[in-house]
Amino acid sequence: MDDSSPFASPAQPTATRPLLGQTILVVEDSRYACDAIRLMCLHSGARIRRADCLQSARRHLQIYRPSVILIDMGLPDGDGSDLIAELSEATPRIGAVLGMSGDDYTERAAMRAGADGFLAKPLKSLAYFQTSILKRLPEDRRPNSLHAVRDEVIRPDPMAYQDDMAHIADVLAGPNDQRTLDYAAQFLRGVARDAEDTVLADAAQRLAESRAGGTPTTAVAAQVAGLVQTRLQQREAI
Repeated sequence: MDDSSPFASPAQPTATRPLLGQTILVVEDSRYACDAIRLMCLHSGARIRRADCLQSARRHLQIYRPSVILIDMGLPDGDGSDLIAELSEATPRIGAVLGMSGDDYTERAAMRAGADGFLAKPLKSLAYFQTSILKRLPEDRRPNSLHAVRDEVIRPDPMAYQDDMAHIADVLAGPNDQRTLDYAAQFLRGVARDAEDTVLADAAQRLAESRAGGTPTTAVAAQVAGLVQTRLQQREAI
């Protein structure tokens, strides 16, 4: 099914809802980051679908073809650039394929894989989100002008952050092999930075640096796990 078909989405974009008629598939494992995008889509008139890993995204794309796809570069089952490369060669091509990450160095990898653009996280500005997508869409899918795009700071639901903490607590409860620790450090560094949780973001950064430097990770991994549990206890208090 083609979500971008004019038969599926006859509505035309307007200055206040410039993404009306677009269906955006978000490939993102963080519920907090995804909630920010959900709110931006709501304000922009776009429909949203979500996949939390590469496997889920590929299953989705076997059935539906969105008009826009946003792909996080660090996913639990692989690198987002792999999916970008697949989609850049696909026929028919999705209208706009964008990578996204809080790590600036991944932008080059996304563009090299064939992305049309890149979104720098954290995503908080509605105008940045809208214009980044609109500039990459085919001309016939854009509103007549872009100057009317309004800005607004988007604030995700704090409970989505707690959901992310529950997710990574489950990950850390399993075998702490190298891949698990690398994923946990990358995931927590990004989502904690998005939520302005500097204590957890700094601890996740130290874990990433320990892994990269080949130094013992037991103590810092335990510290990270303890911080995650503290945040889960805050959820129970709520």
